[in-house]
Amino acid sequence: MKKSIYSVLRGTFLISDDSFKNWRFIIFLSFLAIIMIASSHSADRKVYEIAQLNEEVKELRSAFVDGRSKLMKLKMESTVIKKLVDKGLSPSDIPPKKIKVKPQN
Repeated sequence: MKKSIYSVLRGTFLISDDSFKNWRFIIFLSFLAIIMIASSHSADRKVYEIAQLNEEVKELRSAFVDGRSKLMKLKMESTVIKKLVDKGLSPSDIPPKKIKVKPQN
């Protein structure tokens, strides 16, 4: 047990006769570490992008609600009457009559 610990601490396991197995394992672990780091960076990038898109959705929803409320105000009868009075038009005093069309046989 002590001999293997000293071997690891001194690095003799890397230069011994059967060190090829050790080097393969170290390279494999390094490759896995690189893949893990890249995956972590990719996940962080996606989380940041999702947060940014959520903020954009909130802004667009706010603009939509604001535009819809302005449209509702513009469509109100009182607003339409005010705009048409400037052009010389006014609402009719005579109520509209319903026209009935009889179907032809």
